[in-house]
Amino acid sequence: MGIKIAVIGAGSWGTALAVLIAGNGHPVRLWAHRPEHAEKLAVERRNRRYLPDAEFPERLDVVPNLAAAVAGRTAVIVAVPSHAFRATLNALAPALPPDCAIAWATKGLEDRTTQLLHQVTREVLGSERPLAALSGPTFAGEVAAGQPTAMTVASSNPRFAQLLVDILHNRSFRPYTTDDLIGVQLGGATKNVLAIAAGVADGLGFGANARAALITRGLSEMMRLGMAMGGRRETLMGLAGVGDLILTCTDNQSRNRRFGLGLGQGRPRDQVIADIGQEIEGIGTAHTLYQLATANGVDMPISEQVYRILYQNLTPADAVDNLLLREPKAELIATP
Repeated sequence: MGIKIAVIGAGSWGTALAVLIAGNGHPVRLWAHRPEHAEKLAVERRNRRYLPDAEFPERLDVVPNLAAAVAGRTAVIVAVPSHAFRATLNALAPALPPDCAIAWATKGLEDRTTQLLHQVTREVLGSERPLAALSGPTFAGEVAAGQPTAMTVASSNPRFAQLLVDILHNRSFRPYTTDDLIGVQLGGATKNVLAIAAGVADGLGFGANARAALITRGLSEMMRLGMAMGGRRETLMGLAGVGDLILTCTDNQSRNRRFGLGLGQGRPRDQVIADIGQEIEGIGTAHTLYQLATANGVDMPISEQVYRILYQNLTPADAVDNLLLREPKAELIATP
């Protein structure tokens, strides 16, 4: 029979997870926010807008009604942009079965409150449900195509972590577990901002030296914030930290990197966003990350320059000058 799962959100990542889990033999209901999108998915049996090459397995059903999507499900995986996360949970709350566990594949933070998503989830749904965050170096198209992939499942509930491993694991997809929800979520959020920085550097015409320096010093920023907020060093040196950072900083499948690339090339911000045509999580996260770094007294100069480019009209060239002209100092890879 398999484990009954609902995936909430039919963008590229939600669709890829639904395809993966249904392909592993588990019955999946996929919910799309817009009814017309849900209808098109159900008729065409693929997501032509976000993941056109992935045909839906037999055990994947598209359900336009949110309550119907989660009825009788063992677990729900939320895959919506971070700015829609709380509203989605509020809509889910009255419909969720009492024993239904919640996971999310959203890589971001709540800007208004600067909360991590597990904090939002507990606030909206209470503290009794098993929770988990899914993160790591995972481009949706490669997952849906069955390309070799590894990711991290973070949960303080070992049974729920194992259930998620069971539904995700196959010969091309390998999940690892941890109980470090804080580190996994901060790694997944911070890397989007740093990927914008890497894109900006490449858009300005800089070379591999600059990209390598940004990734390395960006990792140090990620680790400083993560450890200051209670995450673990080994988490951020793993798939959900450095793994995802390398992926998004070096490959143009990353929307955040492509956004930064456009800015570095001098293209208008709104035009770059329109051309990408999908959520760019790093834009909002840059603002939240700046708030978190300030509140926790953590030095994050690369992330700060991205924030200033996006919210204070700093030019990319001036941002680079600000970084390179800082006072030289000893290299330290993350101190709490």
